[in-house]
Amino acid sequence: MAAELVEAKNMVMSFRVSDLQMLLGFVGRSKSGLKHELVTRALQLVQFDCSPEVFKKIKELYETRYAKKSSEVAQPQPQQHRSPEALSIHSSYDRGSTVARTSISTTNIDYPALYGKYLNGLGRLPPKVAKPEVRLVKLPFYTTLDELLKPTELVPQSNEKLQESPCIFALTPRQVELIRNSKELQPGVKSVQVVLRICYTDTSSPQEDQYPPNIAVKVNHNYCSVPGYYPSNKPGVEPKRPCRPINLTHFMYLSAATNRITVTWGNYGKSYSVGLYLVRQMTSAELLQRLKTIGVKHPELCKALVKEKLRLDPDSEIATTGVRVSLICPLVKMRLSVPCRAETCAHLQCFDAVFYLQMNEKKPTWMCPVCDKPAPYDQLIIDGLLSKILTECEDADEIEFLVDGSWCPIRAEKERSCSPQCPILVLGSSDVNGLLPTPNSNGENGKATADVVDLTLDSSSSEEEEEEDEEEDDDDEGPQPKRRCSYEKGLVSAC
Repeated sequence: MAAELVEAKNMVMSFRVSDLQMLLGFVGRSKSGLKHELVTRALQLVQFDCSPEVFKKIKELYETRYAKKSSEVAQPQPQQHRSPEALSIHSSYDRGSTVARTSISTTNIDYPALYGKYLNGLGRLPPKVAKPEVRLVKLPFYTTLDELLKPTELVPQSNEKLQESPCIFALTPRQVELIRNSKELQPGVKSVQVVLRICYTDTSSPQEDQYPPNIAVKVNHNYCSVPGYYPSNKPGVEPKRPCRPINLTHFMYLSAATNRITVTWGNYGKSYSVGLYLVRQMTSAELLQRLKTIGVKHPELCKALVKEKLRLDPDSEIATTGVRVSLICPLVKMRLSVPCRAETCAHLQCFDAVFYLQMNEKKPTWMCPVCDKPAPYDQLIIDGLLSKILTECEDADEIEFLVDGSWCPIRAEKERSCSPQCPILVLGSSDVNGLLPTPNSNGENGKATADVVDLTLDSSSSEEEEEEDEEEDDDDEGPQPKRRCSYEKGLVSAC
């Protein structure tokens, strides 16, 4: 059935206007309109209502047409009655008909490539003049295995705002085996998938995925889920929809049977194109492993970059002697494990590749968290110098690069301050041998010439000692007792 369907479509595509009118009149459909409108109706007839009687009529019209042409070739006109222009046109026409017959009679047909040429009911013949094609940007998490349908424009069939564009295609046995034998990323989701991608019809540059308004995708009469809108927290800002490939695999026939896809879309002036691809979906762990394999920048090259950043600029009045780099990831506020940045970034600060890839796997933005500029996957590098520093400097969260490319750790102020082991403050003069002075009973009011303050005592102990001192001052009888001091002799002053 699939081979007959392809053969019927090829025969219809070679029909003239009179042949198309006879075919449409045979099934009771309208015969008026331009040729492309007649072709549209005929292809829709083949696609959805190709009964044995209709296929027989198509074959009859096709054989009748080429039987006449064969008789014309067998009995050519005399050479002297034909102009050079007529000769060239006739010969090219005959060559074209020969190619058409050959392509239909061949048995080695690439069915997915042929099926993928029919969208909106319109066949796409190879253009005589090469036209620029719509290209889609490469997606890091999707590796393209086969192109089932090149990006093809969605053509409105009426003046209605809501349009439907059908497409049919079939998978080859090899493609079916790739899907069946692929691993599961999660229950029910294979890593090898058939995806639908939609973008603007713009040939100037590779296009990002962009959904048209009111989009709905139906595969074999089942609706596929399309990513919804992200709510916006900012007032007056419309919610955005993450545009990514739409997985069609779980509703497809994994056999030689044809699959029917219908794209419903809103026609509001902008032109969109759709493409079908067989892809292998990658995980963030796989991308990280690939980056570690091919994306590590040698430490010496990173050191040369540091020197370049700190090189003295003769036109500048300010000399930079060093630059600080944090060892904390700006994304998750944790210590870096795989320091990474884009090759196009002007800063030395890195972010963690592990978390960066995981975040883009959930919501692809590919924006640098340091400078807020594009940082696509194919421009990411792992800083070999900073990776080495992370293994050597485990007790600091920040370092400083110097002009010569060397570095030194930057520790917190409280860690750098050196507190004394015996915090004793001696007020007044002390003995040259470092001994604590003894209280002088002959001094004025019976007080010692030097006071010893024990800084290890808390405030409550100090208050109790002050009260005891006051009581001793009031008592004139007997010598004053020594102050309590738990330290041994020989301790030096803290200042």
